[in-house]
Amino acid sequence: MLSLRVVRRLCAVADTAAVAAIAAGLSQPKSKSPLVSSTDSIGPPSSPDDPPHPAPADSILPTSQPPQPVSESKQDPGSDLGLVSEPALTRLKKQRDPEKLFLIFQSNAQNRLVVENRFAFEDTVARLAGARRSDLIEQLLEQQKALPQGRREGFVMRIITLYGKAGMPGHALRTFDEMPLYGCPRTVKSFNATLRVLCKSRCLDWIQTFVEHAPAKYGILLDEISYNIFIKVLCEAGSLESAYLVMVEMEKVKIKPDVVTYTTLMAAFYKHGRREIGAGLWNLMVLRGCPPNLAAFNVRIQHLINRNKAWQAKNLMKKMAGSGINPDELTFNLIIKGFCRMGEIETAKRIFLAMRDSGCQPNSKIYQTMVHYLCKAREFELACRLCRDSMEKSWFPSIPTMQNLLEGLMSISKAQSAEEIISLVRARVPPYSAREMESLRSAASPTRRR
Repeated sequence: MLSLRVVRRLCAVADTAAVAAIAAGLSQPKSKSPLVSSTDSIGPPSSPDDPPHPAPADSILPTSQPPQPVSESKQDPGSDLGLVSEPALTRLKKQRDPEKLFLIFQSNAQNRLVVENRFAFEDTVARLAGARRSDLIEQLLEQQKALPQGRREGFVMRIITLYGKAGMPGHALRTFDEMPLYGCPRTVKSFNATLRVLCKSRCLDWIQTFVEHAPAKYGILLDEISYNIFIKVLCEAGSLESAYLVMVEMEKVKIKPDVVTYTTLMAAFYKHGRREIGAGLWNLMVLRGCPPNLAAFNVRIQHLINRNKAWQAKNLMKKMAGSGINPDELTFNLIIKGFCRMGEIETAKRIFLAMRDSGCQPNSKIYQTMVHYLCKAREFELACRLCRDSMEKSWFPSIPTMQNLLEGLMSISKAQSAEEIISLVRARVPPYSAREMESLRSAASPTRRR
């Protein structure tokens, strides 16, 4: 009969062997599912940087290159990965080697604390993408698709989005095409997630083909979100007429354009100097009973400011408040900058004070605007106070603006105020370069006094 000590030793050996076997099994990459047939498949170029080109009639989804094997020394599930000693999330956060990072995540593929943690998932993929290890990203995400969570549309949408963030739109589209193979139904939600990824590639021919094939190939009817994504990418590509025709197509299929549709089109037409159409879209939006939101008001105000119509923009801001929409930092920054550019510095100061009274706190851009134009108006003391307020919030104006301020303070014999600004500059994290510091110290030198 075995002694108690011998039995304990045998149990310890068995436990160690079991842990090693489980870790080794989880670290093996899952075999990829077969691609859908070539006659049913479309896809964008494998790289989002490739120029757009028409898809050939018999094109298939881009196939991935064989993943680079992880070296055997790094597949050791022992002390390098610390499978027992530390929680998985802690090890993921600490690990800097991309292959070991991949192995830690892979060995915890069924650990809900890891897989369902959106930050850990996205951070792991982002770091692998930063290391240019698309092969490891593919192994990691393909493994997740084959697990039980791959039958949930929301989880697959996350995989599609992660492929997009990693610059792998072809893999995102393949994932969308293969969803039924994993028992996951496709809906317009996953279609829109894929469309967003493809839009980042800026390949209009492929995007348009994907949209046009949606009803026939996938049995999916586009919703207003689908149309708005498509309109936005057309506007960004400068195809304004095509974008407008998409809105017309929405109405034909009984989908009412919403405020996002009108705002996207207005911003694009204003940006390209076609203000008559932009104004017409604003009027059409109001006449059709689609009330403008904050973003729509800001687009209209931006257009008025660009045309040096600050007073009209201010009146529009009043109408905005009257309709129950509170101006935000962007609204105030546009109005303040508009009056400053017109030389109406006193009006700009009143609006700045009114902004604080309304409970809307100035951001870094507003401080930059005020300090810059106050220096131009030679109101250096007020500019200095606002500059200090901004720096205390870790918002530092541009180097040229601070140089103008320091030179102005020295010209009115405010050397102590200039020294206070220099002290705040020295405490900046991260610090300015030696060259930048020298230029600021030079601006605050006594020889600058006039």
